[in-house]
Amino acid sequence: MTFLSRILPIRSARIALQVFLAAALGPSVATAQQGAALPIGGELKLWQKLTFDFSGPETSESATPNPFTDYRLDVTFTHAASGKTFVVPGYYAADGNAANTSASSGNRWRAHFAPEEVGSWSYSVSFRVGPLVAVNSDPAAGVSAGFFDGQTGTFQIGPSDKSGRDFRGKGRLEYVGKHHLRFAGTGKYFMKAGVDSPENLLAYADIDGDFKTDGNKDNLIKTWSPHVADWQEGDPLWQGSTGKGLIGALNYLAAEGLNAVSFLTMNINGDDRNVFPYTTYSERFRLDVSRLDQWEIVFEHGTRKGLYLHFKTQETENEGLLDGGDLGNQRKLYYRELIARFSHHLALNWNLGEESRATLARKVA
Repeated sequence: MTFLSRILPIRSARIALQVFLAAALGPSVATAQQGAALPIGGELKLWQKLTFDFSGPETSESATPNPFTDYRLDVTFTHAASGKTFVVPGYYAADGNAANTSASSGNRWRAHFAPEEVGSWSYSVSFRVGPLVAVNSDPAAGVSAGFFDGQTGTFQIGPSDKSGRDFRGKGRLEYVGKHHLRFAGTGKYFMKAGVDSPENLLAYADIDGDFKTDGNKDNLIKTWSPHVADWQEGDPLWQGSTGKGLIGALNYLAAEGLNAVSFLTMNINGDDRNVFPYTTYSERFRLDVSRLDQWEIVFEHGTRKGLYLHFKTQETENEGLLDGGDLGNQRKLYYRELIARFSHHLALNWNLGEESRATLARKVA
């Protein structure tokens, strides 16, 4: 092999990366540096959900570069007194209010954090760009995306003021080597008692997406109309008056003394086929931002009502759907997005293999 034949592939790869970065970053990184952190959303109190928003590149669910795979937002949080450090993945949030606007484009990037210590916290931001950087675990993968990359900040956390069923007054549920989980805040054990059905809880007519009309078991879409009457004044909604049925259903469960609810987050090829995070039934690398934001409204209400969130992330009918059942880019992105958007909730579990028929070798691979 000649020197020229060896160097041409390297040069081609470099040119391809330069073209990619030009599309991602625009005319100059200097222009991109205008991105900024926005005011922290949420109550600055122990166990409360905090939202960190950043103004970044204008893009969309269908754009190239893909905002879900080709950008990576991570925020590192450090507690000054204890030294505890958490690296939290972030995500693309369209216009920052997609649950209400149904936006599929915008320049908002977001991360959530629920602090477990009072006192002073600091944060630092990593925002990288490059092909499939979101599913690359190397902190140095890709290059700086400019905008808010490298930004830092501090904030103060006070004690929680929540009580009753609200998990925000109890703390995160932790495994402590016992048969039951225990609240980190109160030290009390949790006895799970709740329904394990319907799995298609989120196959709801008031949630955004064409899953309701895509020809995949559309007859199974739920309205939760019997529970509209259980919605209470002051409860959350989206898009004005939408969501009363499902929010009311959670109220009903809590009123009956239950403390858990379960649901599938993907049932493509399953019994229902109406619940998935993607823009379309056949998509695997682009997420429906407004749909996931509406899920978050439901989950947040569940946390406030003292309902443990049982995430069933796949079922036996689709355990081989992503990457043929292996751990590849599709599966890595799927779990990264779920974790980024929902892992701040205080009482949840990730069910990775409901009714799984996968071999032991595949499960531990």
